[in-house]
This record gives sequence, C-alpha cells and structure tokens, in this order.
Amino acid sequence: MWSLAPNTQKCLKEELQANVLVAGEYEITEITGQRIDYIVRDSKGHILAQKDNISKGKFTFVTETYDTFEVCFISKMQPERRGVAQDVHLDIKVGIEAKNYEGIGEAAKLKPMELELKRLEDLSEAIVQDFTLMRKREEEMRDTNESTNNRVLFFSLFSMVCLLGLATWQVLYLRRYFKAKKLIE
Repeated sequence: MWSLAPNTQKCLKEELQANVLVAGEYEITEITGQRIDYIVRDSKGHILAQKDNISKGKFTFVTETYDTFEVCFISKMQPERRGVAQDVHLDIKVGIEAKNYEGIGEAAKLKPMELELKRLEDLSEAIVQDFTLMRKREEEMRDTNESTNNRVLFFSLFSMVCLLGLATWQVLYLRRYFKAKKLIE
C-alpha cells in the first residue's frame, strides 16, 4: 500500500523466471476528477496488461522468458485542478501462490484431501525447480569466479614480468649513462 500523488507514477519491478504465473489484485481510493491507470510491461517494453481509469480489479499474466517485469500505476488529472493523494493497495502473488486451487478442485471434482495433495505436489515441484535454478546459478558463479581468478593470475604475472623488464632496462640505461658521463668506471 502506498499513496500516489496527483500526476505522478509509481512502478514496482521484479525479476521473474520463465513460465511463472503472476496474479495481482488492486484497490484504489476513488476521488472525483482524478483517475489512475495501470500498465504491466517487461524490460523490452512489451505490454502484458493495461487498464485505464481503475478503482478495483485483478490482473494475471504468465511470463514467457526470464526478465524484469514492472507494474506501474499512473495518476492523471487536469492540470488546472488541485488533487489529493490516492491510496493504492496492491497484492501480487507469484508462482504457486497465484494458483486458484478452489477453482481447480471444482473443475476436476476433487475431494479436499486430493486438492491438498495437488497443492503439495505443485509446491514440491516449485521447490525442486528453485533448487535446480540455484544449483545452475551457483555453477555459473563458480565458473565466473574461476575465470576471474585465472585472469587476475595472468595479469599479475604479466605485470611482474613488465616491472622486472623495466627495472632491468632502467639499471642498464643508468649504468650506460653514468659511464658516458664518466661518473663510474
């Protein structure tokens, strides 16, 4: 929940994996002469959901790819009028939380115990997918760390060789210079 000032915009962003169900429910205090629109889009600007002049409602969408998604609420009113802030209540559920198991149970004529087992099965699948994703990210992070360590090692060795070469050149140059000036023999 937050207050949205007149003629302003508030956006909420979240990174989501592919094939994730997102359900949102919103409620806005109504004030005459002011309106609020919402828009849901991905990082490429594709609009997934949009509605103008809202007061109460729901939206749902399924992500197609791993991306950053944003939900924006935009307050609009005529510039010559003075407005007041409107309260926006937003409840977003992602993944397993967004599924409506009562509707699934009624459609499939499942008993309460079967419905609970279905919910637990979906929850365990979501946990397994999360662990698989974490393992994949950990492997990628490990590979990145190893390649960075190798690059730092080679850069350090290269720097040492350059410094030794420059030090040797400096000693030889100064020795030749002082011999030319006959300061040393």
